[in-house]
Amino acid sequence: MSTLAIEGSDRAAGHSGSSAVRFADLILLALALPLFLLAGWPMLGYAVAAGAWLVAWAIQLGAERYVARSLAEGSRRSALGVLAAATLGRVWLVALAILLVGLAEREAGLAAAVLSAALVTVHLAAMAFDRLLTGEEDSR
Repeated sequence: MSTLAIEGSDRAAGHSGSSAVRFADLILLALALPLFLLAGWPMLGYAVAAGAWLVAWAIQLGAERYVARSLAEGSRRSALGVLAAATLGRVWLVALAILLVGLAEREAGLAAAVLSAALVTVHLAAMAFDRLLTGEEDSR
């Protein structure tokens, strides 16, 4: 996260859609739907987790675009602030969605939590793998 703000706009522009690996979490989300249907797991849990994840993904995409513009203008502090706020906002959004659905229906909350944990794991692994594929290195 901080290396993006430190290294500048060239990296941010190249990172925004460099590989299909970036969409691994969305692929998992799509593959989870038939699994939920076939296994008879609570669709409310899937719907809440999917909705929260897609909104969080859109927030991250918007934040990355803002960061690229801010870095191009030389405003690294603004870029880092927006990136940090977007990251924390995503975490809170998904956690709150899981909590609320869990309070309404316990099994749906568990299903949403398990799906969200899988999505986060795949998202983080895809980010790391994308860095390896694109050759981005930490310049420290």
